[in-house]
Amino acid sequence: MSAASLQKGIAALDLALPADSAERLLAFGRLLMKWNKVYNLTAIRDEGQLITHHLLDSLSVLPHLDGLTRLVDVGSGGGLPGIVLALCRPDLQVDSVETVQKKSTFQNQAKIELKLANFRAHHARIEAWQPAYTPEAPDGIISRAFADLADFVNLTAHLAGPDTRLLAMKGVYPEDEIARLPAGFRLEQAIRLSVPGLDAERHLLIVKRI
Repeated sequence: MSAASLQKGIAALDLALPADSAERLLAFGRLLMKWNKVYNLTAIRDEGQLITHHLLDSLSVLPHLDGLTRLVDVGSGGGLPGIVLALCRPDLQVDSVETVQKKSTFQNQAKIELKLANFRAHHARIEAWQPAYTPEAPDGIISRAFADLADFVNLTAHLAGPDTRLLAMKGVYPEDEIARLPAGFRLEQAIRLSVPGLDAERHLLIVKRI
């Protein structure tokens, strides 16, 4: 797995990350590829594509998480973007909620091996999940290729407070999905993302309660 291509991508995103971030991201990538042989965590098998399509794609949202201290990641599969964001933002508490047991098991193993004190993996359905450790709403709830925007909002509405940002990572700008946003929520901002080495549209949609 190319450290140079990852470093080049981080530089292109103009990210100021902790000194050991690239090394730890590569360790996570190697762990993901290793477990993927048995657990089918991702359809990507090529290490170069893993860097662009997963690691850099996840990192592309990092500049838009300023001010967040608690983030819930919904349906992150192999820990994307949750583990990547937790690795690069040690001050951000990330809770990953995943319905597939083998995927949450992998995430917990990654937490142990990467010594991620600010990451927790939960095997649960998001619509039934409630954090036992705090009654306060999270600052942000994020999903990446998880569901239709309206479904994402409906499934996580019980967790969203008045200031919670719902962050949906999407490909092509989904006008039809935005038009179907449930009552009580509005699109606050749509940000076009640029992922180094990835020739495809990416958008971050930020939704809040009205």
